[in-house]
Amino acid sequence: MFSQAKIILTASALAMCLLGPAMAADLSPAYNDPPAFQWSGAYVGVHGGTAFTGMPNPFAGRNGLSGGFQAGYNQQMGPAVLGAEIEGSYLGGAEHDVRGGKIKEKWRGAAKAKAGLSFDQTLLFGTGGVAMTKFDKGDKVNGIDGWKLGYLVGGGIEQGFAGGLSAKVEYDYVRTPGVETTSALGKSKATIGSHELKAGINYRF
Repeated sequence: MFSQAKIILTASALAMCLLGPAMAADLSPAYNDPPAFQWSGAYVGVHGGTAFTGMPNPFAGRNGLSGGFQAGYNQQMGPAVLGAEIEGSYLGGAEHDVRGGKIKEKWRGAAKAKAGLSFDQTLLFGTGGVAMTKFDKGDKVNGIDGWKLGYLVGGGIEQGFAGGLSAKVEYDYVRTPGVETTSALGKSKATIGSHELKAGINYRF
């Protein structure tokens, strides 16, 4: 009888040892990993930088300080991010050589598609689309087309932060064909290659 009681007590003690941690785990609050950073959603932002006419120096004397705004929408699918963006920029009068003189870039509007890869809070992206650039008369040029349609390609990196904020650095190249000018040498057409290097801040909502 004594040995049976001893066996029962020993078995009960082993059961408590085995069930105790499981019961404690059930009573403790569940822990879930924090959700991965999400790039999906709409955003608005501002940017500033420099518009320049040629490589390799984006800060040479004939260049102009640029600034403007952007708005867009991203959709994230796994690590891939697709999106669309519109932007408007003041280009600060960056100068371009044309036959018989110079012209200046003043304003630009662009509509762009974006595609990139996210590494949690870091997004590497490429972009491409169309751009409308407003050109003004410069030295020795007395006639200019004004607004002209061109093509834009570029890329950049964006870093996300808490509170819906992110910061980006982006480079864009814009090629504008058929810009017609009038100078003392007569009328001519030129293809203008423009560069813009900018930093920006976006707010996602």
